[in-house]
This record gives sequence, C-alpha cells and structure tokens, in this order.
Amino acid sequence: MKSSTKNKTEGTYHETKGKIKEISGIIINDPNLEAEGAVEKNAGKIQKRIGQIEKALEK
Repeated sequence: MKSSTKNKTEGTYHETKGKIKEISGIIINDPNLEAEGAVEKNAGKIQKRIGQIEKALEK
C-alpha cells in the first residue's frame, strides 16, 4: 500500500474514532473523553491531508 493511501485511510479511521469519542463524552458528560475525541479527530484530519498532499506530489 502506498504511503499516501495508508495515511488517508488511517486519517479517516482516526477522524471517525475521535468523533465517536467526542460524542460519547458529550452523552455521558465526560469532558476528558470529549477533549480526547476532539484531539484524535483533528489529528486524523491532519493525517488525511498529509496523504492527499503525498498523492499530489507523486504525480
């Protein structure tokens, strides 16, 4: 698997996982879980963008 594809896939995974944690934190009223989810979601977005940039540079 190419590095760009791997980064895009893992980024989407972490973004989704972070969003689930963030929503779970809101539902159960756990600010730490909510913050952890927000951080993971944003990290996933960044990783996904890195994959997109790598793909553009491959061409």
